[in-house]
Amino acid sequence: MNDSSIPVKIHILDKEYRIACQQGEQEALLASARYLDQKMREIRAGGKVIGTDRIAVMVALNLAHELLEQRNHDDNSVEIISNRLKNMQEKIEAALEDKDRY
Repeated sequence: MNDSSIPVKIHILDKEYRIACQQGEQEALLASARYLDQKMREIRAGGKVIGTDRIAVMVALNLAHELLEQRNHDDNSVEIISNRLKNMQEKIEAALEDKDRY
């Protein structure tokens, strides 16, 4: 732990962990821990995965998949917006050229 971090207790699947956390980041850490706990409980309740380690790996894979899908969606959105802006710019330039001709 460095000078600006503080220990925060979190609970995941009924186990307590002390995590070093930067000042002002405690609420985000606690919210992340609650989300992780919820996802791990959902996997455990499904009954198909046994063992905390395996549950944690399944949750990690699911979260990584969601993150990568979101990044891909964001990349596609940027590309769509970029193409729209390019088309608008071309139309504006064409309109200005037409105006200059008359």
